[in-house]
Amino acid sequence: MATTERPTTNHLKNMKSQSNHSRLSLLSAIFTAPALLWLAAGSAHAEKLAVEKDSLKLGFIKLTDCAPLVIAKEKGFFEDEGLQVEVIAQSNWKVLLDNVITGNLDGAHMLSGQPIAATIGIGTEAHIVTPYTLDLNGNAITVSNSIWEQMQQNEPDLDSDTPPHPISAAALKPIAEDLLADGEKLQMGMVFPVSTHNYEIRYWLAASGIHPGFYSKTDVAGRTDAEVELSVTPPPQMPATLEAGTISGYCVGEPWNQQAVTKGIGVPVVTNYEIWKNSPEKVFGVTRKWADENPNTIIAVTKALIRSGKWLDETDAAGKLVNREEACRILSQPNYVGADFEVIKNSMTGTFVFQKTDVLDMPDFNVFFKHDCSYPWYSDGVWFLTQMRRWGQITEAKPASWYAETVKKIYLPEVYRKAAASLISEGYMTEDELPKTDDSYKVTTADFIDGNAYDGHKPIEYINSFEIGIKDDAALSGE
Repeated sequence: MATTERPTTNHLKNMKSQSNHSRLSLLSAIFTAPALLWLAAGSAHAEKLAVEKDSLKLGFIKLTDCAPLVIAKEKGFFEDEGLQVEVIAQSNWKVLLDNVITGNLDGAHMLSGQPIAATIGIGTEAHIVTPYTLDLNGNAITVSNSIWEQMQQNEPDLDSDTPPHPISAAALKPIAEDLLADGEKLQMGMVFPVSTHNYEIRYWLAASGIHPGFYSKTDVAGRTDAEVELSVTPPPQMPATLEAGTISGYCVGEPWNQQAVTKGIGVPVVTNYEIWKNSPEKVFGVTRKWADENPNTIIAVTKALIRSGKWLDETDAAGKLVNREEACRILSQPNYVGADFEVIKNSMTGTFVFQKTDVLDMPDFNVFFKHDCSYPWYSDGVWFLTQMRRWGQITEAKPASWYAETVKKIYLPEVYRKAAASLISEGYMTEDELPKTDDSYKVTTADFIDGNAYDGHKPIEYINSFEIGIKDDAALSGE
């Protein structure tokens, strides 16, 4: 994209003292026309927004990816927007969602699937929307020591201090088959039926030919035809449940995989970065009613979260994350994640410990801003809808147009654009940090563990591309 002289931070900060009209005139001299489309949308918000509600209660679950909410509070980004925010831990994802719906919470750190599922009536029904994706990646699948030993026996390459990555579920398949032959099923945990973790562990298993089971109107547990039995366990309880032998593995966010390594009770075998590179993880969610009643407040919250994500991803000239250790110390406080600093630090500072002998550099294990992370992409929402259909949570076939129409009811890129435009005019963002998109769909990617390509514009073709999963009539694609 051709540009004239790039604006400096000082240029932008000096604009605060000018009127909206004169500020936009100056911007027109230094920004290209596409950027002005963003800036014009937010120019009226360059000064502090007149928020409709200035005292907020926001919920979270004790996972490291609650960091944008926590940091926005602790570093004063909410306060800069005229917001007094209380950040409150919730016991599980259902309680968190219920509290948002009833108004006990104004908004919350949510699973990416929660606004989608609630809006289309899977489980608790309510219209939930999101203007902001909190992070990418951040999850892993851990198995017990005994299962890991059996996997090593089945695949000799794994019997190493530094086995090759990524590790597929191929070495797990004989274990599952042996249990089935004995009338039993391998028990594994995930955090919630509409969680990224559920879809990631299902994707990983199915990619190696292990059927994780279908949902139906009569099977809300999703165990029809299952060769591995998946059950719900709250994230902080995962290590203890594994240690007790109730489950033999789980998919969860950090720090609960690293906790298994520290306690010596399990081995993480694959991260969700390896299952789907730069996969969307959590979002910030509010009810549609709350968003409609508080249009300036939701922009203000989004501004604070964008600044928080940038702070979390800030690096020095050598590419080292400069604020992550401070973030880990904040998150280790008992009122936030409450895990040991060293455990949180393992993954948050750019490495991931699979075993004490197997430590890999993973600078993108937790992403909070770069790679256009925080933008609410329609294509992300479509992916979750395809997985809900693939496994039967969406019980009836839908045309491709339904997928596009549904995500547009839930994802709010227009709110993000207004927040970003305001931050640009205030000097906290630059034009090149804005996603380059015409339709809020990401480009086609094959960055999955099985190499299967995903195009958000073609949901029916994608659903039908899997060997294991529900198939829909190709005519529903509309082509």
